[in-house]
Order: sequence, then C-alpha cells, then structure tokens
Amino acid sequence: MLLRCAKIQFAAGRHERMFKKILIANRGEIAVRIARACREMGIAAVAVFSDADRAALHVRLSDEAYRAGPAPSRESYLRIDKLMEIARAAGCDALHPGYGFLAENPELARACAVNQITFIGPSPEAMERLGSKTAARKLAARAGVPMVAGTQYPIENLDDATKIANGLGYPVLLKAVAGGGGKGMRMVPAPAEMAAAWRDASSEALNAFGDARVYLEKYVDRPRHIEIQIFGDAHGHMVYLGERECSVQRRHQKVIEESPSPVMTQELRRSMGEAAVRLARDAGYNNAGTVEFLVDAQRNFYFLEVNTRLQVEHPVTEMVTGLDLVKLQIRAAAGEPLPFSQEDIRLSGHAVECRLYAEDPANQFFPSPGKILSRRVPSGPGIRLDDGVYEGFTVATEYDPMLGKLIAWGQDRTEAIARLDRALQEHVVTGIKTNTALLLGILRDADFLRGDIFTRWLDEKLPRLLAKNQNEEIEREVEDAAIVAALLHSLGAKDHPDANGAAAEAESRWKRAARFEQTERSS
Repeated sequence: MLLRCAKIQFAAGRHERMFKKILIANRGEIAVRIARACREMGIAAVAVFSDADRAALHVRLSDEAYRAGPAPSRESYLRIDKLMEIARAAGCDALHPGYGFLAENPELARACAVNQITFIGPSPEAMERLGSKTAARKLAARAGVPMVAGTQYPIENLDDATKIANGLGYPVLLKAVAGGGGKGMRMVPAPAEMAAAWRDASSEALNAFGDARVYLEKYVDRPRHIEIQIFGDAHGHMVYLGERECSVQRRHQKVIEESPSPVMTQELRRSMGEAAVRLARDAGYNNAGTVEFLVDAQRNFYFLEVNTRLQVEHPVTEMVTGLDLVKLQIRAAAGEPLPFSQEDIRLSGHAVECRLYAEDPANQFFPSPGKILSRRVPSGPGIRLDDGVYEGFTVATEYDPMLGKLIAWGQDRTEAIARLDRALQEHVVTGIKTNTALLLGILRDADFLRGDIFTRWLDEKLPRLLAKNQNEEIEREVEDAAIVAALLHSLGAKDHPDANGAAAEAESRWKRAARFEQTERSS
C-alpha cells in the first residue's frame, strides 16, 4: 500500500546563512531534543533555566546556559524581555520556542524581529491568523475546509450561547478562543447544563490564557482526533507529512499517539492533507505546523484547529517518514528551500508514542514530584526515548510533570504496539510514581488493539483500567511479601522485626525470587 520511505535530507554541508548560535526558549525534553539537533548540525545551543531547573538535563547538554529567573514560569520562561536580554548577551542569531510557554505567542516572534534574531517558526501574522480558534475557523470556511457547525466569532454572553445551542441542537461544545490542550473546553449535554459549563469554561480560559472568550460548536459523537503534519518554507513550498491518530485522550489531553491512523485510507489522507495545505497557504504559513481534525464513523472529517508550532507527538511522524523535523525547522528558518516535494513523501511502517508522567493515576492523577532514585532506560530494536530527566534529578512541582515520551517503531501496528509494551516493562523509575501501569493497560486493551477508539474512549474506560491496575498491584504486593517471608523463614529470621521493611525496600521481584531459589537449593 505504502512505499518504503526514502531518507530525505538536505544537501550535506553547512549553508552559508546557517545560524551559529540558537537560544532554546524552553525546558524539559523538548529543550533536550532541540539541543541535540543543534549539536548534530554544528550549531551552538544556548539554554535558559529557572532556579528550579539549574541542574536540568537540557542545561547540561547545551553549550551555554543562562538563568532566566525564579521557579515560577511567569517570572522566567514566560519573560520575553528576559529572553531577549539573554539572546543578545549570548550573541544568538536565532531562537527556537519548542512547544508550550511562548511557542504560539506572536509577541515573542515580533520581539525577535526587533532584536534581529530569527524566530524558528511561522510569522507572527500567520500565528495570529491561525492561533485564534475563531479566526482559524473563518479562514477554514473561506478555504473550503469542512467544519463542524458552530460559531465563527466569540460569544458575548450566556444568553447568546443558549440561543445558538438551541438552534444547533444538543450536545454542544464550548471552547476557549485562545485555547489549547483541553483548557477552557466543556461539553454541554443539555440546556440545563449550559450555565455551569459557560461559567467553568470562561473561568478556566481566563486563568489559562488571560482570555475568557469562548465559542461554540456542535458536539460530534464518538469522533476520532486525527491531525495532519504540515511543513512549509519561505519559497512557497508546502507539504503534508502524513497523519497522527491522537484519539486516546484523558480530559482532552493526549496520552498515546500513533502514525498512521488505523482507519486511514490513501484517499482520506490525500483529502485531509490537501485541505490542511490549502488552509496553510491561505494563511501565509511556513515552517512546522499541525492542522487538527475530527473524523466521524463514516470517515467524514471536520476542521478543529491549528497548532502553529512543533507538536509533542512529532516523533511518530519522524519515525515513519525518516525526517528530522527539528532540523527541517532550523534549515527552513535559515532560508533554505525544502529539498523534496509532496510526491517524495512516503510512510514506512508504524510508530506509537506514549507520554511518561510523574503522576499517580490511582490518586486522581496527582503529580508525583521528588528525586529519581534509580532509573533503567529501555532500548532494543525500534525504540526511542525522548526525555529530560536522569538518575538523581528532582522532578519539580512548578511545571508539567511529563518526564518524556517513549516511542516504538515496527513494520506494522501489531509489532509497534508489542515493542512499546516491552519497552514500558523495561522502563523502571524509583523514587517517584509514574503512569507506566496505566499505559500498559491501555496498550493491552482489546478495543485499543483493534483500533476501536475515539476521543472519549479513555475517559469512559478509565475506571475499569484503574481498578484492574489496582488489583494487579495488590497481587504483586502479596506475592512480594510471600517471597520475602519465605526467604526470611529459610534464613531462620521468620520473626525478624524488620520483615515488613525488607518487603517494602526490596528492589526487584526477580532478585528476591532468585535469592529464594538459591536458599532452597542450599538448604
């Protein structure tokens, strides 16, 4: 069906206009990712850090590092003036915003222009045209991109929202104009729920984005969330690089992503890709971006929004296309044309990514900050780990608790899932709690294995997955205690006062079992 991907790269050698030093205006795994790309390209990487990140991995891997301010992001990573001050002091000629923080803020791009620093991303004008959800819907309508029925302007008040919803028919969805990541979003199943949903969506939007405005669209029942990766240069070339299936979400936050989508056909991919490129061209867009769609059971697709930056889940696209999107971003920002056309893009195999978090799913997903005492990193065929932590690193309370992303590639979806399952079992972190058990539960679920998923699938499945994980954890604890008790009994220390402590502190079930077997053989 799909041809093997050719490893398309830019011509070897440094371009005469290539940057000498790039400021990475971010932290965590994405800052590490960018620093590594810079190192491979022979470009100096400059990190910024808050007081909480002084010993962070992205700081250690960069060529230079500068303090941006105290731990709160509004006093450090969100300070445009401070970033410009650091960029000038370090002699940077470009800035990469990563994702999150200021990545979709056109004011950062404008500040870079004023300071004669190249912003590695779209123009501020294109960001404004597509970054606002309502502005993007207007452009999509003009470009003939299919859309879910709804408003193209912010709704002024609750009464107007109620009238519009009554006309569309329930359920409907309230969404923040300046939103992203599920913030400021509420599904309204019936008229009686509108007042509370309006209040909650507006309040959350204001707190998250400083903009309380919301708009409304018809709720699509059991849709899939499928996004198209686009890429353009400054010479008018624009391509799409396949799709990513992002339907496994918890409260609108993506948990597992894959490429290609299990339901994709060549015809649907072409239609969605061409619609995404058409919208991007009309907006005057260049560099990396993502056009997100909802797809219903009949494979009808509807425009959702545009993310004017690199996505967290970009590695699955890299794994199936053979392209390095960060290097492409840097080269395109330096003025180089794309060295391939749409006809050159081929997808090879299948890739699945899961997001690793320092959190406790059994305790309402509470973050689990603290020091990483030990860590075993997975490897083997088809495995990639993008992270920003190390053994001895302290996970801070001030930021998102994502540790990194684990990605697996296989010849097909079955092999990719099996490899990711195996790699998650190898991935061991002590000192903090992680969501590894939940991720394994998702990968082994029959619905997921069939590709029978939709955007609310995980929210509906979660209670059963968590209950199953809890039961398995209890069984493991009982088994561990039995092994340790038998070992202590064999050693003549059945009533030792530290028996319970030994069970709690044991590092590995395998090690305990081996010791027990050794004792049995020697007795």
